[in-house]
Amino acid sequence: MAQFIKLYNDNPNPKEIEKIVKVLQNGGLIIYPTDTVYGLGCDITNTKALEKVARIKKVKPEKANFSFVCNDLSHLSDYVKQINTTTYKILKRALPGPYTFVLPGSNSLPKAYKKRKTVGIRVPDNNIARAIVAALGNPIVSTSIHDEDEVLEYTTDPELIFEKWQNIVDVVVDGGYGDNHASTVIDLTTDEPEVIREGKGNLDIL
Repeated sequence: MAQFIKLYNDNPNPKEIEKIVKVLQNGGLIIYPTDTVYGLGCDITNTKALEKVARIKKVKPEKANFSFVCNDLSHLSDYVKQINTTTYKILKRALPGPYTFVLPGSNSLPKAYKKRKTVGIRVPDNNIARAIVAALGNPIVSTSIHDEDEVLEYTTDPELIFEKWQNIVDVVVDGGYGDNHASTVIDLTTDEPEVIREGKGNLDIL
């Protein structure tokens, strides 16, 4: 059964963050809060954990559109090809915030992503998510646990999330009620930004 760990967004407990990081380092899966819906995540450097997430989402790992949740933009060059000034300014304006940006992937992507030409980058405006990533030392892969066929409450109430996921993941982080709106997804791989999905983030940043 999963651990159920309560954290407060204004001041996440470092000892509890360390527990979560150990689980990730051992190939475990976590459900954690973001500034939008709750996410299912694992360490991006752990191929077996990535495969587990892909199985849960019923997709092949190489075809999965999972995003990388980062603490800030300082490690961007580890996963993304060089970007122009205009693109970087958009990222700086929008992040941290409820956006996923599709960017050109670099040659140093983790093994499971080697064949991918693009990567989705998230820097959520949520202290819990960013504290986990900062303590881990590299991004976590993330995919929303929102399912159109299910009762909306599953994405907002941590206790209901725990009921559903306790035998599937290793940790469910209770960061309070989530949001019903997913992130806004914007493709920045071409000259003109393309909005793939309009979500919580407004488009004034473009």
